[in-house]
Amino acid sequence: MHKLMVHVLVLVIGVVAEAGAQPGAKESAQSWPARPVRMVLGFPPGSSVDTSARIMTPKLAALWGKPVVMENRSGASGTIATTLVAQATPDGHTILYASASFALNAVVRPNVGYDPLRDFISVMQVGYPTSVIAVAPSLGVKSVKALIALSNQREGKLLYGSPGAGSSGHLTVERFRLAAGMKGTHVAFKGQPEILVEILAGRVHYAVISLGPGLGLIREGRLLALAMVTPKRSPVLPDVPAVTEILPSFRRDAAHSLLVPAKTPRHIVDKISRDAARALEAPEVRKQMEVIDFVVATTTPEEADKILRAQLVTFEEVARTVGLK
Repeated sequence: MHKLMVHVLVLVIGVVAEAGAQPGAKESAQSWPARPVRMVLGFPPGSSVDTSARIMTPKLAALWGKPVVMENRSGASGTIATTLVAQATPDGHTILYASASFALNAVVRPNVGYDPLRDFISVMQVGYPTSVIAVAPSLGVKSVKALIALSNQREGKLLYGSPGAGSSGHLTVERFRLAAGMKGTHVAFKGQPEILVEILAGRVHYAVISLGPGLGLIREGRLLALAMVTPKRSPVLPDVPAVTEILPSFRRDAAHSLLVPAKTPRHIVDKISRDAARALEAPEVRKQMEVIDFVVATTTPEEADKILRAQLVTFEEVARTVGLK
């Protein structure tokens, strides 16, 4: 009898504890965010990462009922921002909005200051920007073939820019150069706004530029798009050929993603992922993304993690090929 009473008492305590735990967990999920959320970026205002993030964050702020504060910590190909987030309190109030440089830096920089798999949790893939091989009209070329011919004529002395040595933008322009069989000299900048200034001034000859910061200049005729860095032509610039039409071997990895520090509670990770997907599906956000031809391609946290792991393998191989390792 005594044993039976003990057994019943244990069951009752367990039921009461479970009943008490469930509202607590629910309340915890509902109470986040408790204060403004920091969205940290490793690139300056006007960059493709900054542009797409600024389109999305107002909708997130509306969903969360708290401000989403953009922090541009540019420099070192995004590693300053990434290291800052890796060291932040893992409570979901600090989010990294990253480009593919997040994975690439971990591959090419021996002392990068973070481990992409150990120090972070993937929240979601956001999508990817549409970019172009761009030159100033004053360079005198109007096609990729003409650019290749000019490079050969000048014996590989053309200068090409990127938003930082070892950045995803650097890898993209190197992959283009290799596919085209061109030689030249790489010039690193803090971000695309600086590259645009140098191209327009004629001090840098070509670069891969996202449509976010570059489309207005292209439409004004101050910047010339030679080819789309996409698998197919863009409806925004339908007369500009895709690079693969000219150089079939060309490939690119440039997705934007959200990540949080390791040990961030799972229910917060899931909430950020769900709400970010809702924000990106909002008609007003979709419309703004379409204007800059940003392709929204959201994923679950699990899918984003698989994409990150695949990127690390791909970038390892490509970095060795172009001499970044």
